[in-house]
Amino acid sequence: MRDDLPLASPPLPALAKLAYGLGDFGFGLSWNMVGAFLLFFYTDVALLPAAAVGTLLLVSRLADAAIDPVIGIAVDRTRGRSGRARPWFKWGAVPFGLLCAATFWMPPGSETIRLLWAVLTFGALGILFSVVNIPYGALLPMMTNRSNERLTLGSLRAAGTAISVIVATAATMPLVGALGGGDQARGFLIVGTLFGLLTTLTTLNLLRCPEQVHAPDQPHRQAVLPQVRAMVANRAWHTVFLFALLNFVRFGAVLAVTPFFAINVLGKPWMISILLPAVSGTLLIGSIIAPPYLKRMGMRRGNLIALLAALPLFALLPLTEGSTAAFLTLYLIGSVLLSITMTAIFAMAAEAIEYHEQLTGTRNEGLLSSGISLSTKIGMALGGALIAFGLASIGYVPGKGGAQVVSGLRWLYYAPIILCMIAQMAVIARYPAIHRATR
Repeated sequence: MRDDLPLASPPLPALAKLAYGLGDFGFGLSWNMVGAFLLFFYTDVALLPAAAVGTLLLVSRLADAAIDPVIGIAVDRTRGRSGRARPWFKWGAVPFGLLCAATFWMPPGSETIRLLWAVLTFGALGILFSVVNIPYGALLPMMTNRSNERLTLGSLRAAGTAISVIVATAATMPLVGALGGGDQARGFLIVGTLFGLLTTLTTLNLLRCPEQVHAPDQPHRQAVLPQVRAMVANRAWHTVFLFALLNFVRFGAVLAVTPFFAINVLGKPWMISILLPAVSGTLLIGSIIAPPYLKRMGMRRGNLIALLAALPLFALLPLTEGSTAAFLTLYLIGSVLLSITMTAIFAMAAEAIEYHEQLTGTRNEGLLSSGISLSTKIGMALGGALIAFGLASIGYVPGKGGAQVVSGLRWLYYAPIILCMIAQMAVIARYPAIHRATR
């Protein structure tokens, strides 16, 4: 037995694991309501022009994404009584919940006033999301260094995400109709407030999660640029970054375009409440099958096989639009396969931190986790903006269709899915083999 191997951390209590999984349920509940319905809210309820909304989504996300490394470094430098990650949940939980509600309220006034409010609230929401979500990502490798427990936590996080997307995408529009009494603006505000409250409660519940794996002794205030250079040079980290970026470009585009696709192409608005939950509802299945599958196949080969199997299923979807049963069958099987790759991101992010410690002697959980959060934000921004600009380019007008609009929406729906999957295969092929032993 080698003496230089780190001791295995104590086993995690079941309640701590559950609390960690519920964290992404709360974040996902609000964040996926934003991802799935904010574009629709801006264009069809607040009546903002699609091109302006596309610019807003892209610029705001890229601007507030710049703060992610700052927050990541701040997490690494935090030395609170309750740890390094957990103090951030106390500071950010309530403001984030309040901004969730404010984002789905639109003040009366001119189009300029409404656009300004959208810029302020959407930008602030992104910053506050970083304040709570980056420490959440950094918390996983702080909780345990046991590989089996990291896979379990990653799966519970994926399950929390899956349930949140099922609730957010399937329940939002029915709740907007029921609680708004026919007034969509009022309904969106009530649902945004309700989801914001639940997010606040689950974020505060993360205080139950112990921080058991501590960084090696190092100066609290290291120079920033060398840390960033070491992070970028970490092949495991930048592979996960690109893999997650492409995943969330696809995810953001599908969430944004599905309501328009179901209404204008399929002619079945009720499909919104099936297709959107299935995007990550199948992640619940993936969170169960991914740990044993990835443990047996390995991260690189397991992800490659899942993507190779899913690609032809999505490529055949355009041929099945006339048959709801065939379309949903291919869609659901393909989504289950993609859910394995999304579950893998969380475990790979933790592995990248362990790999970083092997390379540099420092863990930098906050900084490396901020990089993964950055990929999520940029990916969602690019995906959502792509659809908004696409709507403007095909001449989309609420309530009006036409052959050009239908054809354009088909391209906007299928192309991001297929192209991102092909790119993900090229990226994951570079993921290094990582072995981490404990004693």
